[in-house]
Amino acid sequence: MVVLFGATGDLARRKLLPGLAHLDVSELAPEMRLVATSLDDLDAEGFRAFAKQAFDEFTHRPLTQEQWDSFASTLTYVPQTAGPEALAKAVAEAEAELGPDVRRLHYLSVPPKAAVNVITMLREAGLVERSRVVMEKPFGTDLASAIALNDQVHETFDESQVFRIDHFLGKEAAQNILAFRFANGLFEPIWNRNFIDHVQIDIPETLGLDQRANFYESTGAYKDMVVTHLFQVMAFVAMEPPTALEPRSISEEKNKVFRSLLPIEPANVVRGQFAGYTSLDGVAPDSDTETFIALRVGLDNWRWAGVPFYLRTGKRMAEGARIISIAFKEAPRTMFPANSGVGSAGPDHLTFDLADESKVSLSFYGKRPGPGMRLEKLSMQFSTQETERAGDVLEAYERLILDAMRGDHTLFTTAEGIESLWERSAPLLENPPEVKPYGVGTWGPNAIHQLIAPHAWRLPFERAWREKK
Repeated sequence: MVVLFGATGDLARRKLLPGLAHLDVSELAPEMRLVATSLDDLDAEGFRAFAKQAFDEFTHRPLTQEQWDSFASTLTYVPQTAGPEALAKAVAEAEAELGPDVRRLHYLSVPPKAAVNVITMLREAGLVERSRVVMEKPFGTDLASAIALNDQVHETFDESQVFRIDHFLGKEAAQNILAFRFANGLFEPIWNRNFIDHVQIDIPETLGLDQRANFYESTGAYKDMVVTHLFQVMAFVAMEPPTALEPRSISEEKNKVFRSLLPIEPANVVRGQFAGYTSLDGVAPDSDTETFIALRVGLDNWRWAGVPFYLRTGKRMAEGARIISIAFKEAPRTMFPANSGVGSAGPDHLTFDLADESKVSLSFYGKRPGPGMRLEKLSMQFSTQETERAGDVLEAYERLILDAMRGDHTLFTTAEGIESLWERSAPLLENPPEVKPYGVGTWGPNAIHQLIAPHAWRLPFERAWREKK
């Protein structure tokens, strides 16, 4: 039983409704019914038409008419203004079709300020028992607000019932990090400060803000992306081996990473704002909100002491990409001639591409064919599209909704983890450096090069990914 709040919003149109439709016709999800609700005044037929339009516009895997009709028959709609009694009645009618003791999944696709009101509505409607609740970011805007939000949620739902979603961790490539690290004797022994020079997590976006500028004004790139996405991905890269690949063990190891995170010092941060941002509707002419951020952070633990992690993300940049790049320490070069080319293209890298078509690349030096000792950078690459199981890849939201249905917290964020990150963010939030301008279609302010020196940003790539022919 799925109850979708904010069912006519942008996220529901683009991801949730197409994802739920695919899960419904697959053999992965249990039989389900969907009660949708939002502030729009629709009836069930009107919502089904809305859902069909959203599906046709955004799906990458069309359904047959028979499959769509099957999914559409599971949909019903209740305006949120009808109150908790109407919602409870619609849920009871849908659950009667599924049988006794059905599990409920409440998906809160609503702004954080509305989340508490929705939870109050669920309590008043008597829909808390046998239920789980999925919450969208941001989970607070600082430590005090995160604690307050968690306390308000915990008044109604136990922490075991709460699933704070980060769609980055639902991507195939993010989970491939765990497989690469812990299943291969080649990588795990060298996954530490003795062999790794630095790590980059780089998520530039070409997208602007469209109608979201008003929301973004109170958030900015750090709160919108770094706390809720980039730090979560960093935890997968940096965590210690869990005792088992099960939710409690993985959550605890991620939280250890967050506890070892050194406070975010303003001197190690570059904030930027793309040209023209202050002319957008809802943006103050003197706005100090950052649309770009790059930072250097460190982990104070045995494995990573002294290894810098460089994080970067921003709007209206040169390319849209989602990469994690592990730079290994360079070997001594004294045996090679001065003009051999060794070291000229930087250190060896292991790179994970978190795009929907997930890829992994290992770059290294090799001899160029021909006379003499001339070296050049080579790479070995892998893509999920090259396997026979490429069609089995789930879209990130599909995977996470399915995990929430199953009660699997592995890819979700805990209250403790979020509060740890806000606590370590305090120096930056209290004393943010001045925003620097950057041009639309660039890689950010020039100060990012001083931030990462003597290293260099991996994006833009010196080589393109090889495509399957």
